[in-house]
Amino acid sequence: RAVESQSEGQCAPVESLWRRYSEFELLRNYLSVTYPHIVVPPLPEKRADFVWHKLSADNMDPDFVERRRIGLENFLLRVASHPVLCQDKIFYSFLTQEGGWKEMVNETGFQLKADSRLKALNATFRVKNPDKRFTELKHYSDELQSVISHLLRVRARVADRLYGVYKVHGNYGRVFSEWSAIEKEMGDGLQSAGHHMDVYAASIDDILEEEEHYADQLKEYLFYAEALRAVCRKHELMQYDLEMAAQDLTSKKQQCEELATGTVRTFSLKGMTSKLFGQETPEQREAKIKVLEEQIQEGEEQLKSKNLEGRDFVKSAWADIERFKEQKNHDLKEALISYAVMQISMCKKGIQVWTNAKECFSKM
Repeated sequence: RAVESQSEGQCAPVESLWRRYSEFELLRNYLSVTYPHIVVPPLPEKRADFVWHKLSADNMDPDFVERRRIGLENFLLRVASHPVLCQDKIFYSFLTQEGGWKEMVNETGFQLKADSRLKALNATFRVKNPDKRFTELKHYSDELQSVISHLLRVRARVADRLYGVYKVHGNYGRVFSEWSAIEKEMGDGLQSAGHHMDVYAASIDDILEEEEHYADQLKEYLFYAEALRAVCRKHELMQYDLEMAAQDLTSKKQQCEELATGTVRTFSLKGMTSKLFGQETPEQREAKIKVLEEQIQEGEEQLKSKNLEGRDFVKSAWADIERFKEQKNHDLKEALISYAVMQISMCKKGIQVWTNAKECFSKM
């Protein structure tokens, strides 16, 4: 629930709202375009991925829907805790208004500001002087995504095998119970041991469900990798535009110099035309020089503006990237420690089950 001081006569925010996944996608797209220098928190997966075979991959499965709801709530908390994103009016409307917030988003015209994938790809391959820090960050995001993907696949395979090991203990329980029926002196001990095995076998479902929450924490940073790449792509686009503006300015200065001196440094269609049909009159040349000088002045101002915009972007982006790194290190450390503690607890329960079974056998 959003909390903000309400002026007199202003409607208070509603207690709760229903939002579809597509509305969260719209909000995130708006934030990504409006704040290109920010590592915008990712949304949870729309469809289950990296699941072990006994877990339903149906995106309407109640357990998956609940985990996705938790992920969407975590997305809102991430945005609300961000020093810049939390102040966005559209985000506040998303939290407080039943309807009308979509119209507010569309009025911003953010779709027109969105860079096309083709343009971004073109900038990636044609930029001549990429910033080394952003290049390294892009490589890191690729490697982070690869490592976490591999970790999630390994975890899914381990979960499959672990499920089988636990369920086999259910077979122990059944056999011990059947055996107890034909024994008099040993019957009670076998029956008790079988009960411990049944309880142990049944506990795996809750354990693996808890594991899914840790897997979801890893998946968040799997998707964060794309958010990092988005910031890098935006910087490449800005750098490419800067280089194109500098190239265009250099070309115009050269044209102006050629007109002023009457010499042509490089082969051009214009030079060939002059040789075939004669030189331009001084008046025509002066008029073209004047137009070029105005374009050069405009180009210099534009280049200065792009340089300033680029420096501001780098400064803001790198500050947010450093903030993200601190968050990532803290979150992944906590998630891995919690996962290790859970594994230790599982092992202890297994030891305890067999310790209890041993005591049951000793009393026979």
